[in-house]
Amino acid sequence: DSQEKIIEIIKEHSLNRVVVAACTPRTHEPLFQETIREAGLNRCLYEMANIRDYCTWVHAKAPEAATEKSKDLVRMAVAKARLLTPLKEEIIPVERRGLVIGGGLSGMTAALALANQGFECVLLEKEKELGGNLKHLFFTLNKNNPQNLLAEIKDKVLNHSLITVCADAKVKQVKGYVGNFDTIIVSEQKTSQISHGVIIIATGAMELQPDEYLYGKHEKVFTQQKLGEAIATGSLHQSDFKNVLMIQCVGSRTPERPYCSKICCGAAIKNALKIKQLNPLANIYIFYKDIRTYGFNEDFYREARNAGVVFIRYDDMHKPLITEESGELQAVVFDPVIGENILIRPSLLALSAAVVPGENETISQLLKVPLNAEGFFLEAHAKLRPVDFATDGIFVCGLAHSPKTIDESISQALSAAARAAIPLAKGVVMAEPIVSCVDKEKCFGCGICEYLCPYGSIKVEEETGTDLKAHTITASCKGCGVCAARCPRMAITMGRFTREQINAQIDAYAANW
Repeated sequence: DSQEKIIEIIKEHSLNRVVVAACTPRTHEPLFQETIREAGLNRCLYEMANIRDYCTWVHAKAPEAATEKSKDLVRMAVAKARLLTPLKEEIIPVERRGLVIGGGLSGMTAALALANQGFECVLLEKEKELGGNLKHLFFTLNKNNPQNLLAEIKDKVLNHSLITVCADAKVKQVKGYVGNFDTIIVSEQKTSQISHGVIIIATGAMELQPDEYLYGKHEKVFTQQKLGEAIATGSLHQSDFKNVLMIQCVGSRTPERPYCSKICCGAAIKNALKIKQLNPLANIYIFYKDIRTYGFNEDFYREARNAGVVFIRYDDMHKPLITEESGELQAVVFDPVIGENILIRPSLLALSAAVVPGENETISQLLKVPLNAEGFFLEAHAKLRPVDFATDGIFVCGLAHSPKTIDESISQALSAAARAAIPLAKGVVMAEPIVSCVDKEKCFGCGICEYLCPYGSIKVEEETGTDLKAHTITASCKGCGVCAARCPRMAITMGRFTREQINAQIDAYAANW
């Protein structure tokens, strides 16, 4: 094993610095740092020359030049490694309690998972009742009743001794860092403050309310979610199922929302099969761009076709035209198979509306966690940290992250809870040693660093007499270097990125010219 060989070489030659010329530190730095730690070295006595990203990949067609550049990078890394010093890793105690924001399926699942491991959990829900979108689902492709699942998990949550449910409440303020968060929660009844070690965001999403295809203007135009509710409650008649038309990708896969909402095709086929069960003679037409019933759900797509559901492809150049004539719906769409427009007079129209994010902007600003272009929460790394944020101690799951099915939401909630349980179980966290350090002799308290810090990790406070001085909250500092780069007095330095080390790299590079 390569790691064991590195440890053996360090011990055999009594090495006190290590330079790795390989791939990106973004993915492999923790691995090498842990390896040299096992060999008895401080993990900050290590430097990486990223010759994969900076040479191999970008200069694939110029191998000789890439080799020379690699030599330069290694020489620079060695020059910097000479000046590396051990950095202290601060041990921070953890408040062994979790906060879950969002009381839908994902939020309740995550809260239960934490509580079942013995950790206190506060479950925050903005509505008066738990359940989220699950309250509006009454049957699935597998012919299960989600209301049974909702009743079961809701009962477990409400009766669990370690779970405190705060319904009809919202987050007003969040301070702190991993292991030591302080959150102010407000509701109509009271304002309260809780201390907790981790946060799981499960704020969910919602079905788009379309502004096209006569939605909201004709009583027989539904979204798929509303149609499912109407079928389950029996508010529709057999005559409504005579000619059923469904239009896919309403509000999604458009310039405004280029993403696929993922669950819409399954919802349409689910409702189509349910209607066929209630009325086998129903004529059902589904206008689609692409059918994306992935995985084993493809079997239900085949079942729908075998049951007589007609699928007609359309594109943005030939969108269906829905009009009303004498109170009746009319649909005209171009059929690419026969090459002509066809006319359908539907007795009922169902729109597969996009899944859109909820009020994520507020939570994003409070917690300083990012959103993607569509407004969903953005994880730290899609493969390596799929439920983590770049900010330690905060996790995401469910529809708050992206559109997904019931099973996928449960799986991701369990994953987020498992990740959140790590610092809670350990009881302590190790602060990142690469943090900013303020020279109090040079600092004159201008406050620029405090204003610019994206993590709120630098505070300017009165220390002696009337003098204002900046100081770093090492537990939440991420070592981004914004403060050091902007300080007008050069009073801030970064561990492993001091000015002396950077200058040594520049000198090593220049020496080859």
